[in-house]
Amino acid sequence: MRPQLENVCREIEKVIAGKRGVIEKILLALLADGHILLDDVPGVGKTTLAVCLGRAAGIRYRRIQFTPDVLPSDIVGFSVYEKESGTLRYHPGVLGGTNLLLGDEINRASSRTQSALLEAMEERQVTVDGVTRPTEKPFLVIATENSVGTAGTQPLPYAQLDRFLMRLTLGYPDYAAQMTMLKERQGKDPMDDVRCVLSAEALTAMQRETQAVTAKDAVLDYIIRLAEASRRHEAVAVGISPRGVLFLDRAAKAKAYMDGRDYVTGSDVAAVFHDVCAHRVLVREGAGAAPSRVLDELLRTVETPDRHMFGNGTKR
Repeated sequence: MRPQLENVCREIEKVIAGKRGVIEKILLALLADGHILLDDVPGVGKTTLAVCLGRAAGIRYRRIQFTPDVLPSDIVGFSVYEKESGTLRYHPGVLGGTNLLLGDEINRASSRTQSALLEAMEERQVTVDGVTRPTEKPFLVIATENSVGTAGTQPLPYAQLDRFLMRLTLGYPDYAAQMTMLKERQGKDPMDDVRCVLSAEALTAMQRETQAVTAKDAVLDYIIRLAEASRRHEAVAVGISPRGVLFLDRAAKAKAYMDGRDYVTGSDVAAVFHDVCAHRVLVREGAGAAPSRVLDELLRTVETPDRHMFGNGTKR
């Protein structure tokens, strides 16, 4: 892993122990300029992880706790008529001046409020009263939802799920991680020790370098064949969308960049395939197959690019 990213990982691990794999995937999504949905039971550290990322990466972050009474204007802002000037004055919502937005328990907001995020997530802008304003650069949404205590919640529609680059699960920490967590919190808060080791400008530059990573036609062909195979699968009602194809390409480039390469291999695509595509595959009712099993089958049956096609890449 590149030294700058390794430093961010180490800072986050001061607070979140035993979850190196998930932390790396979140950094990968950040490089790919994509959003993340953390779906897990309460209390495993979803919110804490997002706060640590904001501090370590040196980006401005804000948090909004989604509840049924949160309004779209709380997200995108609103305009107020000023009698003195005779004009409308814009008051930014939580998106204003934010690089990292933590949407806590997004499934507790109404569908109307959830949809207020869609323009910002997809087009990196918000429109209020006919005026469009760009979001900050970089811009990342980390949304959390709980898989228990769902009474009164609003499940995310497929169109919104499809806008998240990755859907991740933290899971419970193992015994050693829990012991570390308890020891480090005896009389102090390890969050106070998290240092800023990156900056918004440096992160934006790394995103540009990630975008410049080369994906040869053989890799692009592999991505398309995986997507088309998902749509033809007998157990699948809705396969990988065209947006999913684009996101898979971006995530594979980020994986290559993290590993210090300026070219993508089929192995990069396979490494990110589950995290990018599992929430985009809807299986038929009664098919008896989970999305993860379908994706495993696709990786086994869809031919990968020839290994010799990637021999000319260089380390950077």
